[in-house]
Amino acid sequence: MIQKKICILGAAGVGKTSLTAQFVYSKFSEKYLSTMGVKIDRKQVEVGNTSVNLMIWDIHGEEKYKKITTSYLRGASGIITVIDGTRPDTVPTALEILERVEQDLGIIPNVFLINKADLTDAWCIPNDTIEELAQHHQSTPVYKTSAKTGEHVEESFLKLAEMLIQS
Repeated sequence: MIQKKICILGAAGVGKTSLTAQFVYSKFSEKYLSTMGVKIDRKQVEVGNTSVNLMIWDIHGEEKYKKITTSYLRGASGIITVIDGTRPDTVPTALEILERVEQDLGIIPNVFLINKADLTDAWCIPNDTIEELAQHHQSTPVYKTSAKTGEHVEESFLKLAEMLIQS
């Protein structure tokens, strides 16, 4: 079995903890609880004939007065960068976070999740922005996800696991 550390990053309130709970436990809660520091969950997945134990580090939301602690990132094999589909201001925040990660770790496998796809009336992220994100570092996968319904959550985490095995 292979063990891989992944960090889930993004602005505060984009749904990082909810996405992780949906992937690991198939659960969703309407209650908003801000992550303080880091929360670590694990899930074993199968990629082809390989068992992969994913250690998912759900790191506190990025806010102007906070910086992602470099020690949380150390040893990460891949990252999931989360954007809130109802808040366009979370796109530049996600790109800034990704830039800082790349400064610390170099370019590592990344998947963009544009969360809250179930909130269609409040959706604000245009398709051209999604296409631009996909072009970041040779076709980075971009998924429209919903932590509430589970839409594309499992698929996106498994895609990152596949990328980790290939790299």
